[in-house]
Amino acid sequence: MLEINNLSVHYGALQAVKDVDITVPEGKVITLLGANGSGKSTILKTISGLKSPSNGEIWFQDQRIDTVAAEKIVQLGLSHVPEGRRLFPYMTVLENIRMGAFSRNDKEEIAKDLDDIFDRFPVLKEKTNARAATLSGGEQELLAVARGLMARPKLLLMDEPCQGLSPIMIKEIREVIKKIHGMGIAILLIEHNVSVALGVADNVYILRNGSVVFEGTPSDFTEEEFTEKVYLAG
Repeated sequence: MLEINNLSVHYGALQAVKDVDITVPEGKVITLLGANGSGKSTILKTISGLKSPSNGEIWFQDQRIDTVAAEKIVQLGLSHVPEGRRLFPYMTVLENIRMGAFSRNDKEEIAKDLDDIFDRFPVLKEKTNARAATLSGGEQELLAVARGLMARPKLLLMDEPCQGLSPIMIKEIREVIKKIHGMGIAILLIEHNVSVALGVADNVYILRNGSVVFEGTPSDFTEEEFTEKVYLAG
């Protein structure tokens, strides 16, 4: 579904991503692991058109997208749930969710999807008219995911969905990821919580200093060994 070939990305003179190759098969969950500054978020931003690559190619469903505008990439079926949620804080829950369907014109289908979202996330239905800024961190993450799903993605990019959440909410987000996977949506996930990352992944890439240093499955190592590779350069 997604092919990243020889991708490099710069911020001025600083090279943040170096000759990266990543594959996301249809319907699979692929996890990117790495310490802060390893290039993970930059890769997601480049895939979704928010950052331009210095070199390399990005293909989504046999179409090259590394020169395509971000809004067009969404229309192709690729949605991004960014780090920090990036909600519209003074808009209501309903308004934020509807923003996820900004590129769609099928009003009846949008209404059906909205009903489905509220069935999946009843806490959001209870707070339909509340401003996003008043929600808890976990509720805001659910809202960000719901907004992303309203674009009807075939591939969902998720950047640190468990960041700053309580253990109870982390468990809930993990179940949400599994349910999205069960819907047939492929996921490219960045997650510092190694237990969550390995618990949902079909395949894992470890990045260090902008380069892929490992590709494999969660069964290749124990959780402790993965943690050592990610954070202790083991």
